[in-house]
Amino acid sequence: MRVVLAEDLFLLRDGLVRMLEAHGFEIAAAVESGPELTRAFKELTPDVAVVDVRLPPTHTDEGLQCALAARRARPGLPVLVLSQHVEQLYARELLADGDGGIGYLLKDRVFDAAQFVDAVRRVAAGGTAMDPQVIQQLLTRRSAAGRPLARLTPREREVLELMAQGRSNAGIAAHLVVTERAIAKHTSNIFAKLGLEVSDDDNRRVLAVLAHLDRDR
Repeated sequence: MRVVLAEDLFLLRDGLVRMLEAHGFEIAAAVESGPELTRAFKELTPDVAVVDVRLPPTHTDEGLQCALAARRARPGLPVLVLSQHVEQLYARELLADGDGGIGYLLKDRVFDAAQFVDAVRRVAAGGTAMDPQVIQQLLTRRSAAGRPLARLTPREREVLELMAQGRSNAGIAAHLVVTERAIAKHTSNIFAKLGLEVSDDDNRRVLAVLAHLDRDR
């Protein structure tokens, strides 16, 4: 699996390269700036990109904008964005096109090798990997605004948060120590209350839920 990595801090970039290579990934390019990332996207065909939001020369959202441009040129290009802090605007921009293969993690997560590598693989496979803190902030904001999310029960909100992280019904059931049948019932209630059509595709359902939460902000 070929990876394009963009991170301006040398030690972190080197550490990520070593971690990914140790887990069987091929590093197609490891760059430190927006222009280098843009060039890598044009010259290479990565299976997934791992991109820091803030890159030189602007140190604002250079990395995110390069990744979004690459996804416009190649719809569905898997991108996992890394950020120092939760930025709801960045999460919304990343989710806006409604395609799969997206992730948003805080940089603290990369120190858990198993969690980080799982996120990269999930995104590369067309799934989602959303940081729990990002999801919590989105959920909290929508609930406070009186959106349909406020109609969910505490357990349904908990299930929705786990869904948004990219977990299947089986994964949620194992995490909450309940049956899959119970989770299936919660899932149906969630979609009904949010006015979303139920789908058997885990990735598509997560994207639909996140898109709904992001809409009408």
